[in-house]
Order: sequence, then structure tokens, then C-alpha cells
Amino acid sequence: MNIVVIVSDTVRRDHLGCYGNTTIHTPNIDKLARESVQFDKFYSTSFPTIPARADLFTGKYTFAYLGWNALGRSETVLASQLQDAGYKTIAAVDTPFFVRHGYGYDRGFRDFRFIDGQWADQEGQRAIFARRYEKDYFAPRTIAAAEELLEFHHRDKFFMYVDMWDPHEPWDPPEWYVHPYYPGYDGRVVAPSYWDYKEAGVSDEDLKIAHACYCGEITMVDQWVGRLLDKIEVMGLRDDTAIIFTSDHGYYFGEHGIFGKGRIRSEKDILSRYGGQVWVQSPLYQELIRVPLLASIPGVTPRRETALLSWVDLMPTLLDVAGEDIPSTVHGKSALPLIKGDDESMRDHVVSSYPLYMTGDKSFLVDGELRSVEEPHFSTVTSQKWSFLYATEKYPAQLYDLEQDPSESNNVISENWSVAVEMHRKLFELLKRVGTDDKYLSERSRLLRR
Repeated sequence: MNIVVIVSDTVRRDHLGCYGNTTIHTPNIDKLARESVQFDKFYSTSFPTIPARADLFTGKYTFAYLGWNALGRSETVLASQLQDAGYKTIAAVDTPFFVRHGYGYDRGFRDFRFIDGQWADQEGQRAIFARRYEKDYFAPRTIAAAEELLEFHHRDKFFMYVDMWDPHEPWDPPEWYVHPYYPGYDGRVVAPSYWDYKEAGVSDEDLKIAHACYCGEITMVDQWVGRLLDKIEVMGLRDDTAIIFTSDHGYYFGEHGIFGKGRIRSEKDILSRYGGQVWVQSPLYQELIRVPLLASIPGVTPRRETALLSWVDLMPTLLDVAGEDIPSTVHGKSALPLIKGDDESMRDHVVSSYPLYMTGDKSFLVDGELRSVEEPHFSTVTSQKWSFLYATEKYPAQLYDLEQDPSESNNVISENWSVAVEMHRKLFELLKRVGTDDKYLSERSRLLRR
């Protein structure tokens, strides 16, 4: 069957109607959910943008060795596997890191459409300057490119990958998408602080405007995802096409005091988004790592699914849907038996993590700007009941009871030390199993009681 994967960056699970939100308008994604196996406990693996894509394309825990870097030529990647299996591999992408500076995340795609402008440089300024109608915004342009690919390849057996950076900041959708969430919106764009927002001087009103614009972008994405789904339907492809919708991570809009998806200190100005940045320890709470996953597979009865699953499982699942062998390099597991109802569970825990950078490490990422690591980030181990956050043995760990405390406001590690020890053991064994370099492994070998 054909396969369509739609990734919309930075979509919080609790901001979709199908996941219980009653104020944000997402009728098209909600309709897809009613036709899908809807996963309630699907988690990010490597965090954030590019590490997540590396997991998707390789089926591996790339946070343990790759970080935010180019997709190595030695990696066995999803698109190449499907191309070898006879699929036309096509993609429409506006996420800006795929092809810049030799990153190579377009590898394996025979027909690749890159929509430029989703970056704060002259290219981005030009793209925004040229806007006149809604169709000129990024998500609409990406979906329009995907529709053109469908028109050209609809007679082929195809794997189509659609990757929209929206609703990633800057949040600047057409104003009519914002008015339902902030009546009288005047067009002001609020940038995230990537810090404790009150300390950074962000007012509650600023936060409210930013969130309204974010909700507006989600609704815009929904509108255009619906257009793509309608296109698949009208072309007579729906009964032969598996459709996956997901996101790589969520966002903090004041939860845990943070405005952003982490904490980045600027040498010049704490509100500066580019240049002179220092990575400071950032927690991966549920608002960030618990993300939507809808899997609409022909012949599979729609339902809600509570089994644990993560991004590292997507690649083997998609290969299984295609009827192809799963490479031995893959760390993840196919969820197709679970989706079909043949299995009742996948895992007893999942791991979400920033790259395992250590204090003093430096990275230029894709934009060429230097980032220095001041503190190692957290990794999070999630089970059905517990959330365990751990950086290295030098920093206090955290443990939350998700059943009693879903907002993760009460660290109960002291009262449940044996649980924390077991969760740490699972994290450390995973790191060893996937061949983590001892530089990163040694400082994560112990859990110290404080």
C-alpha cells in the first residue's frame, strides 16, 4: 500500500480536539483520528527537531551518539529502504535543517521539494515580504507542493513524507486564525524567551498573545492537512494508503515557569534567539515529550490505544506496513502487530532525551552559530505510572507519579527511591546497549541519593 507520513513540528498533544481540547479548532485532524488508531502514550525519543528526524529515518536512539548533526552516509535510512523496495519516495518539506550545510536528510527521496524561508535570515525575510495571500504562508506552500507530488505520482506505489515546521515559532499566521483565541488581535508577534519567562521580563499578556498565535497556527495547519487528506480521497487513493500524523515535541507556554522548549542563556541578551547562546539544563516534562500519533491503516479498525510507543519505533513500523524486512541496525520495534490488535503492549517504558552533550561541549548546529554547553540536559524515562528525569550523577534527579500528579509538580523521589533506582537502571542499560561512548556513559552510571 501507499504510505503518507505527515509531521507537524511543535504540536502539543493537548492542543488537538481529538486529545480532549475543546477550544482549539482542529476538525480535520480530529476526523483523521476517528479513522485511526489514536495513540495516547506516544513519546519523543531524541530531542528536538533534527535528532527526532534522525530517529524517524534510522529507527535508532540517535541522541546517544549523533546529536544534532548530519545524517551519516553509513546510516541505513527509511527512504532508501523503501526506494529499494520499489516505492517512489517523495517529500515536501519546509523544516529548514534538512538540506543546509550538507545535513543530508533528503537522502533516499527521488522527488524532493524543499520550501525555503523558514529561518531568520534574508531568505526568510524575503519569503515573508512576498506574502499576499494565505497560500503564501509556509504550511500552505508545503501542502501545495505535496499535492503537486501526488498529482504526478498517483499512479505509482509511493511513500510520501510531508514535514511542516509550523506551528514552530515565529507564530505569525494570518490574523483571522488568531482572532478566535485573542479577539482584537493587532498582529503583534511575541518571541519566546527560552528561559523562565517571568525572570526574562515576559508579561502574562505577552504569553497570552504568543499562545493565541500558536493556537492559530495549529488551526492553519489543520486546515491545510485537511486539504491534503481531501486530495488523497478525491484521487481515489484513500483505501490503499496508510496515513500517519505526528509531531516531534511540544512546547512550554508558562508550564514549569518556562516559555520555550528549553532554557538557553545568551551572552548578550537573555531574549536573543540567535548567536552567543549557552545551553543550560532543561527538563523534558510531559508537555514536551508526550506527542500525538494517529495511524490510519486500511483494514484496521479505529480505536484509542494506551500502550507506550516512541519515535524510534516509527521506522520499523513503516517498513512492516510496507511488508519489508527491518534492518538489524534498528533499535526500535514495529508497532504494526499492536496496531492490528495482535499484541496488547509494546514496552514497559520509553526514553526521551536531548543529545548527551557534556559541560564544555560545543556545537555549531546547522546555522553555523556556536552553542556552548554549560550544563548537561535531562533524559526522561516514562512508564505507565512514573516519569523519571536524570542528567548525570552530579545533578539531582526527579521522579513524578503521573497517575497522581500529571502536571509533574511534586518530586517524590525521596519517598520512592527504589522506583528511581530501577528507572535509572533501565536508562543506563539502554545507553550501554546502543553503544554510547564512555565519555557520556561514565557520568551517567550512578544515581546518587541527596
